[in-house]
Amino acid sequence: MNPDLKSRPGLKIRRANLDTGRENIVVMSRHSRALRPEVFRGFSRVEIQSGAKSILATLLITDDDTLVGSEELGLAEPAFRRFACPVGSLVSVTPARPPDSLEAVRAKISGRALAPEDITAIISDISRYRYSDMEIAAFLVGSASFTTTAELLALTRAMAQAGTQLRWEGHVVVDKHCIGGIPGNRTSMIVVPIVAAHGLMIPKTSSRAITSPAGTADTMEVLARVDIGVDEMKEIVTACHGCLIWGGRVNLSPADDILISVERPLGIDTREQMVASIMSKKLAAGSTHLLIDIPAGPAAKVTTAIEAMRLRKLFEFVGDHFGVAIEVVTTDGRQPIGRGIGPALEARDVMAVLSNDPGAPRDLREKSLRLAAHLLEYDPEIRGGAGYARARELLDSGAALKQMQRIIDAQGPSTCRADLGALTGEITANKDGVVGSIDCLRLNRLARMAGAPIDKGAGIMVFKKIGDKVEQGEPLYRVYACELSEFELVMDAANAQSGYAINGRSSSSAATA
Repeated sequence: MNPDLKSRPGLKIRRANLDTGRENIVVMSRHSRALRPEVFRGFSRVEIQSGAKSILATLLITDDDTLVGSEELGLAEPAFRRFACPVGSLVSVTPARPPDSLEAVRAKISGRALAPEDITAIISDISRYRYSDMEIAAFLVGSASFTTTAELLALTRAMAQAGTQLRWEGHVVVDKHCIGGIPGNRTSMIVVPIVAAHGLMIPKTSSRAITSPAGTADTMEVLARVDIGVDEMKEIVTACHGCLIWGGRVNLSPADDILISVERPLGIDTREQMVASIMSKKLAAGSTHLLIDIPAGPAAKVTTAIEAMRLRKLFEFVGDHFGVAIEVVTTDGRQPIGRGIGPALEARDVMAVLSNDPGAPRDLREKSLRLAAHLLEYDPEIRGGAGYARARELLDSGAALKQMQRIIDAQGPSTCRADLGALTGEITANKDGVVGSIDCLRLNRLARMAGAPIDKGAGIMVFKKIGDKVEQGEPLYRVYACELSEFELVMDAANAQSGYAINGRSSSSAATA
């Protein structure tokens, strides 16, 4: 490092109107008067400081003086938000020293098991955005090659302790989590009001979609505000026994969201990383009793019963270590649950079930009742086997719907548009037969092509399930889109490969307006 660098004049912060996703990016003018950009050649990262505040970022050099002036440093939106200093503040810029914990990452890549303090240091640096995506990828790839049980426990603990840690009054705090991958599987939005109506505490935090067409937070946002902080969350849970909010705002296991954003494009999804991800958030949320839903099916994350059993044992091992009562159920992951795929369509299914609408999806209702039954039996007053009857009583009587409305009112009205997409097209069967299989992954991808979850009203309405008879020209599902370009893209893709197999052979589909 140039020893005279810190004595050079500082630069004034400018907010650069750049969305750089999750990464911290700063921009300096090539004509900078305060610092010579060539000083930073060979350094991929820089450290920005103002008083006690500091942040690591990737530096870009620009020739466009309208983007950032010669005495300014432009902070892209994520960096500006995290640095939290006013526009015009004077900052120093120095080459960043690599985090010390990278030595542990190199050791992991070379095949060594890491000590708990090494893992804690890595997660701390990741959660403070001190790692580049390339360095995070190196840690993930090294861990994917092998992770010991001791490393798994250390990783779970470090991730849970890196952010907010909630604690609740009462001995029983229940939660549920589905490992995902199944379209329309929006059971949490039915289970939470059932369990809360009974009186058990269920502070449910959920993620937004990363590769799916909707996460629970995306769907709940159709009905109510989900961007809620810790203090307000506690008030809502105290008043309603439960909530359905976005976990990102309450900062539970913040390193997990960063790791996921890198591992998904790489296709890394080991059992150990999945368990650490889920359990760290549940530990941070203060859960004492946890139900894990593992859908198993050909196109699900878990494809066989043997895989499901191995994953169950891993969850139980971690739960036992941290004193969380774990119950794992394996459910049918061969096809979508409910009819809607996409936020607005899924929200309609949820409210139809809660309202006891005769046309509500029976599979979504039944699965939600069975999951709620498991959680209700954590209540010492409920006899073993009586949970299902109690869950059905709360749903059929309208108590669950009233509780959902209380939660919606407490969280506040949604601010997003949720009209269904005006552009629609139907994918039809090209022959008579019986639906033999449905590719869940394909339907998820098609719903995202249609614009979900960014467009709340985009997605797919499913008409036929496995075992249903179909006639040639009969609709299998309907596509909803809000933008013409996305509508044309998804219809072309769905016609080429619908995701349905009829009588054991893939159907070639025809679109109708």
